[in-house]
Amino acid sequence: MNPEEIFSMIKEASSCLEPVIRKTPVMISDAISGLSRAEVFLKMENFQRTGSFKVRGAYYKMSKMKGVKSVVAASSGNHAQGVSYSASLLGMKAKIVMPKYTPFFKVNAVKGYGGEAILHGETYDDAYLKAMEISKEEGIPFIHPFDDPEIIAGQGTIGLEISDLDFDAVIVPVGGGGLISGIAIAVKRLKPNAKVIGVQPAGAPSSYLSFREGRIVETDRAYSIADGVIVKRPGELTLKIMREFVDDIVLVDDREIARAIFLLLEREKTVVEGAGALPVAALLSGKLRLEGRRVVCVISGGNIDPSMLDRIMNRVLLLEGRQIKVMGVLPERPGQLKRVIDVVAELGFNIVEIEHERLNPLIHPGMTQVTLVLEVPGREYADLLISRLRGMGLEFSQVMF
Repeated sequence: MNPEEIFSMIKEASSCLEPVIRKTPVMISDAISGLSRAEVFLKMENFQRTGSFKVRGAYYKMSKMKGVKSVVAASSGNHAQGVSYSASLLGMKAKIVMPKYTPFFKVNAVKGYGGEAILHGETYDDAYLKAMEISKEEGIPFIHPFDDPEIIAGQGTIGLEISDLDFDAVIVPVGGGGLISGIAIAVKRLKPNAKVIGVQPAGAPSSYLSFREGRIVETDRAYSIADGVIVKRPGELTLKIMREFVDDIVLVDDREIARAIFLLLEREKTVVEGAGALPVAALLSGKLRLEGRRVVCVISGGNIDPSMLDRIMNRVLLLEGRQIKVMGVLPERPGQLKRVIDVVAELGFNIVEIEHERLNPLIHPGMTQVTLVLEVPGREYADLLISRLRGMGLEFSQVMF
């Protein structure tokens, strides 16, 4: 199918989806604009039904399957929810094969939308093979997460929705390439001078490598906190479209992704999953030269595991020096820990966590190891605390990250 045919499908999909999805807002971000020295707009697909853009492609694809009563898909996240939700609206049954270790909140979301969650295998690839087996045995269609023209067209409706804006570049998360393929076709058709830039995690770079080499490159292993875009290989169709319409794809690491998630929560008061934070991570990483330009970041979803969000928040606080971790040894005598706590109180620091370890075999039997996590105004305050404690004859040092 050629790009003009897909663009026609994008316009049809826009009409089809109008009564079903939310036309999500585009918000200017003063905070990210200031940090990146660009004028930054956020396309908030984390506000979309099911918490992700995936419902767009799933519903459009399934709405055209007349007479179909059941479908099957493989997914550990957003595609699963998009297919389940769409099936519930269209009077279909949806079987979703998910890896055994999929977080419970994602499994429960599928069930909540009326889908049947089938836990199988340890990876997406295992789940995919099982879903294809079910499709063949039961004679029901498989809904591919990205390498399908109707899925691409549904995702491309985002490109139509931002086309009224005056912008120089749009930055899009990339996994298998369905989202950026649809957006790129729409944007290049309507705003040919605008740049379309993809972002993929450094730990799962299959589309990045394939884009550069001009052929499908399959990675052996893939890992990132941006779990929504972890694929070992892009699609045949999506790679062809990316090579024709996408200007560039860049990589960001998990620290950059975590910082973007943190920033969007703290400054924009919005919860974003790892994949959704990729455009902001790329913009703040220094890998793109877009200073002074008007830029749209597609925030693709907000379905993040609460426990993962908690770990990311604490990690970033430590990395940015807004929390510090100090460790030392104290004589095993009454009142020694109080001496440390009194110094912390005098300096106005807040104690987040204390570990008091008596059984460490590497510590002298008459000593106790103490570790404190503290909220502080800035990283430089660690030196002040350590200096005060050492001045009291207490051996403490900062744990660095």
